Amino acid sequence: MKKKLYQYTIELTNGPLTSNMLQRFARSSGSRSLIPNYVRTYKINLNDIEEEIGAFPTLHDFFIRKLRAGSRPQANSHLISPVDGKVEIAGRIHEDSSFLVKGQQYSLAELLGSEELAERYAQGDYAVLYLSPANYHRIHSPLDGNVKRQFVLGRKSYPVNQSGLLYGKSPISGNHRLITELETASGNVLMVKVGAMFVNSIELTNTSGSWKKGEEVGYFSFGSTVVLFFEPNCFRFTDNIMSGEPIKVGEALANML
Repeated sequence: MKKKLYQYTIELTNGPLTSNMLQRFARSSGSRSLIPNYVRTYKINLNDIEEEIGAFPTLHDFFIRKLRAGSRPQANSHLISPVDGKVEIAGRIHEDSSFLVKGQQYSLAELLGSEELAERYAQGDYAVLYLSPANYHRIHSPLDGNVKRQFVLGRKSYPVNQSGLLYGKSPISGNHRLITELETASGNVLMVKVGAMFVNSIELTNTSGSWKKGEEVGYFSFGSTVVLFFEPNCFRFTDNIMSGEPIKVGEALANML
């Protein structure tokens, strides 16, 4: 009953009109006055930020803020975290190419829109990284690789926070998402950037065919999620990767086998 009520409430409020109103306000000069309260509410560390708080003309500009050089040192692991956030879960993709998040079973084939592509990642590994509104929202490349394919699926987005993952209608595989497959020397990696409720904005800042570990490749507007999928027998998570633990851009995530 609780799950159905949650989904019904989200459906009532999550539409084009609401999304457009929120986006227009966040990009308006009137939203600037909310930035100090936003910082206090989410306990944001201003020492990490490239510019002074007064330099941001809108709440949206603050949300997609850049970091001060050197604030995210890069680990020596082969694969690093592409975002600041929390490790929601890290585990093994099932033989039928399904995977679990908060007790919900997801179909990788549904998420990717391709059974053939999903089969190549069956019995590999995956990690779900959740970004809250407090987090830095720019996305970086987790490793060196060539972009093998990149495509967009889904039109509408549902919450990807704790309640959304627990009670939502398959938000990871159903939400608007930008999927990038990187080809590397040690195996392919899928990087799925999942849109959040109200705002489906996932902007690419690197449109080239080659990504370098640690470089910025895009950003989210508002909270969201990145899911990484690894082909089997290619990578192993580093010891710091545990469900529920925070992680930052550049921190170790996995090493080659």
